[in-house]
Amino acid sequence: MKLRAQSLTAVLVAIGILLSMSRALAAPGAEGPAKKGLTNPFFAMDTATNRGLSANDQIALVKELGYAGMGCDIAIMPDMMKAVDDAGLKLFAVYAGADVDPGKPKYDARLPGAAKSLKGRDTFVWLFITGGKPSSTDADTQAVAIIQEVADLAAASGLRVALYPHAGFYMERVEDAVRLVKKAERKNVGVTFNLCHWLKTDKEENLKPLLKQATPHLYVVTINGADSGGKNWDTLIQTLDRGTFDMFNFLKTLKDLRFKGPIGFQGYGIKGDPRDNLQRTIVAWQKLSARLAAEQE
Repeated sequence: MKLRAQSLTAVLVAIGILLSMSRALAAPGAEGPAKKGLTNPFFAMDTATNRGLSANDQIALVKELGYAGMGCDIAIMPDMMKAVDDAGLKLFAVYAGADVDPGKPKYDARLPGAAKSLKGRDTFVWLFITGGKPSSTDADTQAVAIIQEVADLAAASGLRVALYPHAGFYMERVEDAVRLVKKAERKNVGVTFNLCHWLKTDKEENLKPLLKQATPHLYVVTINGADSGGKNWDTLIQTLDRGTFDMFNFLKTLKDLRFKGPIGFQGYGIKGDPRDNLQRTIVAWQKLSARLAAEQE
């Protein structure tokens, strides 16, 4: 009896220890999941994959390499939707244009149909705006009206609109997108931070203040390797393992600002084999994530 009592006591003590450990791990601020590096979904843009490959082949490639899904141009959206569904991946964003110039179509004629097709999906309408003078406010009245109309189309399908700053376009800087988001006053409209376009139009020392300004409206980020001080797309868009730009500190800043949205790989114009480019990039992403996790130790 004495031996059995001692055994029972030992079992109860062990259970108590396990329960204490479980409570500690579940407690706010406890070590555990918080130690993870980058938890943002990482997807590929079709700029990195659309090199004569079918939608099915593009999606098969990104799935094999470990990407969470795809962002694509509206022109190939129908095929891409089917391909991501068949593969069990996600369509993160669909890229479409608008134009503030009088006499031009306000936005891509395929947008209303695309919005209906995307109903029920957590997919962004990636909206870029052309026409007018880049980074001016001259055509803000037209731009805001267009954004509101597209936002209402998107809202009817439960979608959000992520304004897409693009160098040389009317809405070319992140500040332009933030300004237009505020003027549009639509709850389903936010901002994209495109690293290559930001590097093309701004100074690197402005990064942290700009990200703080954009964060309340920030839906999605696109990244790639780049050279600090680069001036052309060959230097500003590279695989993630290349370039002199400090990608680690950029991603750390996003993490410190608690940005949890998706991050896409911009592969526009990168020469070479898509598989190799995507492989190099996903490996670099994993290394950056591991480094961020190690810094939290």
